[in-house]
Amino acid sequence: MRMHPTNVRMILLRRRPWRNHQLSSEIYRPSGSVRMPPAQDLLPLGAFPRTRMRRNRQFDWSRRLVAETTLSVNDLIWPLFIVPGEGQRLPVASMPGVERLSIDLAVDTAVIAAEAGIPALALFPVTPDDLRTPDARAAADPDNLICRALRAIKRAVPTIGLIGDVALDPYTTHGHDGLLRESDGVILNDETIAVITEQARVMAEAGCDVVAPSEMMDGRIGAIRDGLDRAGLQHTLICSYAAKYASAFYGPFRDAVKSGGYLKGDKRTYQMDPANTDEAVREVALDLSEGADMVMVKPGLPYLDIIRRVKDAFGVPTFAYHVSGEYAMLSAAAAHGWIDYDRTLLETLTSLKRAGADAILTYAAPEAVRLLRRG
Repeated sequence: MRMHPTNVRMILLRRRPWRNHQLSSEIYRPSGSVRMPPAQDLLPLGAFPRTRMRRNRQFDWSRRLVAETTLSVNDLIWPLFIVPGEGQRLPVASMPGVERLSIDLAVDTAVIAAEAGIPALALFPVTPDDLRTPDARAAADPDNLICRALRAIKRAVPTIGLIGDVALDPYTTHGHDGLLRESDGVILNDETIAVITEQARVMAEAGCDVVAPSEMMDGRIGAIRDGLDRAGLQHTLICSYAAKYASAFYGPFRDAVKSGGYLKGDKRTYQMDPANTDEAVREVALDLSEGADMVMVKPGLPYLDIIRRVKDAFGVPTFAYHVSGEYAMLSAAAAHGWIDYDRTLLETLTSLKRAGADAILTYAAPEAVRLLRRG
């Protein structure tokens, strides 16, 4: 029987109700969550010429009314690089427009961010060479650069969220995120966890609202959560870099924190293989079971499928990191006149949001705010 083209009902092709259709890729789904039926399981609502998809696209106001994804300033987290000294504003050559800031200027930037409505900053230290050691002892120093920055910003702008990176690569002489056994080059998992647990505690005590373990050691979330709770810091949030890939997109970041020259070997024994997706779901599941409050996928744009899969499977706050290499590519292409930077930036950030990201770390946060205000 021919279906009338104006029929408003979606007809499912499969006999089995789609609500009961389970995808083998999912290992966990929160109770009560609903998955929309796959597009191929639905017949169209109508047919041409009665149905013309372009009608909703013809006006600016109608496009805005039917937009399925909306990017706003509330989705943005602004990463800052912190250097010692005062009045220091040092450009990062591989990231045009990005600067390393001394604490006093980082405070001024936090004021600007708060006035712009940016919810949170993510802080990364640029540790002087003489404070780097094989055991990363400066990481757990309550008076280290990042802790001083946290205290200063929180005093000046108590309402802005502060996210602190928990990893040892800014503090080691070998540039790895964990402790290195020199005899065979193995990154020591449990020994690293002992150090980063203390690192997270001193950062939280200095005013860090969200500690963000990024070093990808097994079992670190549970250890950090227990350490924070023992210290009476049960309200400190944990954002786990749960699916952090061994990516080639991190190069400009390593320039910014001056860790690239220290790195011996690579990080493929602890960061994830870019070819894997099931592994990412397992990593997220483990970190949530250990007490993570939110999870992150890094990098962002090359891993939209991972963001979508994590969001669908778990329904938890999911962040994406628009990393340094992604930012640098946009900047370089725009500098050559090959792309429209403003439009490409908003399209990129919107794609991360569309994939399922609840928040996006981006070095372009202030530019995005300007563009969003302009409309």
